[in-house]
Amino acid sequence: MIKITHITDQKKRKHANVVICPVWKTKAQAQVALELKEFDALIKIPLNDFSGKKGETLLLYREKGIEKRVLLLGLGEKVACQAEILRQAYASAIKQLRAKKIKSCNVLLPFFEEKEAFSIIQASLEGLILANYAFDCFKSIPFNEPLETACLCGIDPSYASLLKKVEQIMQGVYLTRDLVNKNADDSNVEGLIQAAKNLSKDGKKLKIVVLREKQLEKEQMNLLLAVGKGSIHPPALVVLEYIGVPSSKEKIALVGKGITFDTGGLNLKNTGHIEAMKCDMAGSACVLGVIQSLCSLEIKRNVIGVLALAENAIGPGSYKPGDVYTSRIGKTVEIGNTDAEGRLVLADALSYVEDTYAPSVVIDFATLTGAIVIALGEEAAGLFSNDDSLVRGLQKSALRTDERLWHLPLYPEYTEMLKSEIADLKNIGGRPASSCTAAAFLQQFIKKAAWAHLDIAGVAYLSKPKSYHPTLATGAGVRVTVDFLEHFNEKDSI
Repeated sequence: MIKITHITDQKKRKHANVVICPVWKTKAQAQVALELKEFDALIKIPLNDFSGKKGETLLLYREKGIEKRVLLLGLGEKVACQAEILRQAYASAIKQLRAKKIKSCNVLLPFFEEKEAFSIIQASLEGLILANYAFDCFKSIPFNEPLETACLCGIDPSYASLLKKVEQIMQGVYLTRDLVNKNADDSNVEGLIQAAKNLSKDGKKLKIVVLREKQLEKEQMNLLLAVGKGSIHPPALVVLEYIGVPSSKEKIALVGKGITFDTGGLNLKNTGHIEAMKCDMAGSACVLGVIQSLCSLEIKRNVIGVLALAENAIGPGSYKPGDVYTSRIGKTVEIGNTDAEGRLVLADALSYVEDTYAPSVVIDFATLTGAIVIALGEEAAGLFSNDDSLVRGLQKSALRTDERLWHLPLYPEYTEMLKSEIADLKNIGGRPASSCTAAAFLQQFIKKAAWAHLDIAGVAYLSKPKSYHPTLATGAGVRVTVDFLEHFNEKDSI
């Protein structure tokens, strides 16, 4: 990760390869967005190819100054500037500098009122760090290498803790991205167990329990076991218990779908869909990223992180369409399609965590349905819940982080669509409203906890780069969840 420093006096900044200078778009001409006269002359030069519109950049060279390069960064009109615009703008700047193989930069922020400082600093730094991510371990020659250092100039020392906080959250995002981007043979069941163990070294705040085949059989997690039957890598359930408030019994559970590779099983996926299925463990990777951030931030919450891990492979023991399995809570499930496996592993995991730890809130994360991608594209995750207050809390966090969540219904009719002639439930309800029926299936395994299901299939990994996200893993879910946990128990948060 890029090394971040800060300095209070903008005029006393040290040498760097380039300085990023924010610029407002005005009706007359571009205007420097801070009170620093050394850049006024640059803007006064008529520039037909730079207007200051949001995300626009122009690299200039000068003979005198602390830095020989100045990157003008358009923020658009001042009245319209919001946190997400700053996030995207500074991401644009970083991508431009990386293309030029620049290693160090000084970062100037727009002039702001004290009440706006927190939001402006956080959003700008998030954009910078998110866009600087690189996963190039498979490249024989490094491509578009990241910046090494960045100094935020004009930052009062009182905001040092905010800078550290953002870095700690970004570490969680980076971890999630790395795990999702790795080869499936690296982020397999054992690989994710090891990733969890790496986080559990702080025994005071975090402990780990791994349930393997025999324990899964004892717990009667037959749905989870069924999904993993065709693989040489046995399934497992990992529980990470983060205790931020030892005196409190209140717990929040985070449950992640961890299908380490999804062939579709005997209902084999075809070309065009199977290529990205190493990413089908993004839900579990998100939970690990959140736990990483919680440990670094030492947030005062008790959180149970659960990874439901299996590889949906094809082998002699593969579970079969038409078979019936008994879930942990005794409900029987007819397998209508082996490619609807994520809801099966989550069903047993949800019931286990609720019965074992009695959390007041349960949130699951899953790349669950292709239908959510058809409905929302790569712009938002689907949000389903049995609790309106929980929805409001998550939506407020979504607004603050711009990790969009779109609330979708759980009508009783969706459960009716899951009825089976030979079992209590079927694991698919047909093509209509298939994201909703998938959520309705999961709801059958929640007893009384406030529960939310986040279908992140469209946002967890991307088909092409976008804004501050690279191709493939985005780390979706980490920032919005950390924000939710920080604000938990505030009015309308739950």
